Amino acid sequence: MTLKGKNFILGVTGSIASYKSCELLRKLKEEGAEVKVVMTKNATEFISPLTFQTLSGNPVYVEMFYPLEKQVPPNVLTEN
Repeated sequence: MTLKGKNFILGVTGSIASYKSCELLRKLKEEGAEVKVVMTKNATEFISPLTFQTLSGNPVYVEMFYPLEKQVPPNVLTEN
């Protein structure tokens, strides 16, 4: 199965099991999917946003209105 051209938003919350989302992200990317990651502030206590940024190749959204480095476009969750 190929996921080329498919878009996913991976939500990561503050849980000890959040490390499993790295493997899920890796598998989605391996199949050709585009993945954007949204994390709660508590999730950053378990895994660094930089890890998800590196795996996804996209900015990671930690705050409601700001990714790691710049403001989130208003339509970030509604694009394709």
